[in-house]
Amino acid sequence: MSEGKSRDLGGFIREQRRIAEMSLRRLSEVAGISNPYLSQIERGLRKPSAEILQQIARGLSISAETLYVQAGILDESSERSDLVAAIRSAPELNDLQKRALLEVYKSFVGSRLDLSEALPNDSQDLAPDQGED
Repeated sequence: MSEGKSRDLGGFIREQRRIAEMSLRRLSEVAGISNPYLSQIERGLRKPSAEILQQIARGLSISAETLYVQAGILDESSERSDLVAAIRSAPELNDLQKRALLEVYKSFVGSRLDLSEALPNDSQDLAPDQGED
């Protein structure tokens, strides 16, 4: 992992900790790692192992895969492909629901996600069925 990746990872962890309204000390306790070590990770001075990233993810209530992608351990495109495949193959969702989920996902990850082949093109509105409550 390059120094730039370390800083990006540390900044991402810090931001997730702030979103969770958690102090550095509290996250270190919940994750089971030392306060100084977590501080060094956040500042990009230390490169945590996958196991430490998993502990931090658990403490932040986010997926370990999210941190693995940030750390450069896991390829982001494979994670996206898996998610798109899971949405496409979900039997409990109809085509309109699948399309809506994929569009929402695309809006969060940006235009880097190509949905042109995700589902057949459908001109119907994405609004829920009229008869449901």
